[in-house]
Amino acid sequence: MSDTLPRTELSSLGEFGLIERIASRIQLTQDSSVKGIGDDAAVIDPQGLHQVVTTDMLVEGVHFDLGYVPLKHLGYKAIVVNLSDVYAMNATPHQVTVAIALSNRFPVEAIDELYEGMAQACAHYGVDLVGGDTCSSTSGLVIAVTAIGSAKKEDIVYRSGAKENDLLVVTGDLGGAYMGLQVLEREKAVFKETGAQPDLAGHDYILERQLKPEARKDIIELLKKLDVKPTSMIDISDGLASEVLHLCRQSGIGAMVHDQKLPIDPTTYRTARDFNLDPSTCALNGGEDYELLFTVAQADYEKVKGNPSLSVIGHMTDKASGYHLVDKHGGTHELRAQGWDAFLRKE
Repeated sequence: MSDTLPRTELSSLGEFGLIERIASRIQLTQDSSVKGIGDDAAVIDPQGLHQVVTTDMLVEGVHFDLGYVPLKHLGYKAIVVNLSDVYAMNATPHQVTVAIALSNRFPVEAIDELYEGMAQACAHYGVDLVGGDTCSSTSGLVIAVTAIGSAKKEDIVYRSGAKENDLLVVTGDLGGAYMGLQVLEREKAVFKETGAQPDLAGHDYILERQLKPEARKDIIELLKKLDVKPTSMIDISDGLASEVLHLCRQSGIGAMVHDQKLPIDPTTYRTARDFNLDPSTCALNGGEDYELLFTVAQADYEKVKGNPSLSVIGHMTDKASGYHLVDKHGGTHELRAQGWDAFLRKE
């Protein structure tokens, strides 16, 4: 009996057959989703709310490596990273569209696996996959996802609303996704050199942070329960330092961040030390944590302090004071962004 997995060539379905196969596995659950896959365009009823729209692209060899990223996890992550941007606007996502470019090296079963991950993410966050596109690629796999959400006009939070003396707050913990990537890259290198199977024991948490991140829907719900509306907000995709600077520049003010207040999980800390890396540097510049960074008025301090999901890591200052990091010894340093930049040359 053969253990070979079935492989159905994409050519046996063609583009329209593949679209029909994908559509047959998608169910709409949102009241605002009037028409999904199957027509020239999706139809969405905004129901009187402001619409929030965001798009992210994931490119093989740039954003992911199929040498160690399972397709199901990749599909899940492709949806989540877009939903995170919607939550960062203090809005609720309702629909996504997905466009993929792929070569004939992928069988139909691989595309099924990719979309199964997407479907799981959609089900978990209560959004509908309502359309997209498929085309051929002469290189690697490319995934482009657009997420559509909504909120009342008065509830939307921008990057530009922070004020002097506002508190700087971050959710969850930082640096885990970056250290998960370091473990995966190390084990890939060992495998290529020696053929030894990957040793991933003890790294479950940081591997999940890299391969299957979650968007902080719960934080949006928590803030409403606490009756706290952030004055500015952004999701942490390119590294904490980079996102702090985005808030500062959009709001026209400065910031003071305290190193000793950065939330770092013990597993992240230990792994960073194993790699001879500074855990704080990983937290500041690692990226892909998909936590939320936001500012709140001083008057809301009592509402957010002590919450296990929130850490006050600093405060906003006047523009002339600039952007600074206070180290564990009380020294002050200029805060610089060393995280991901899509167009910087990588040596």
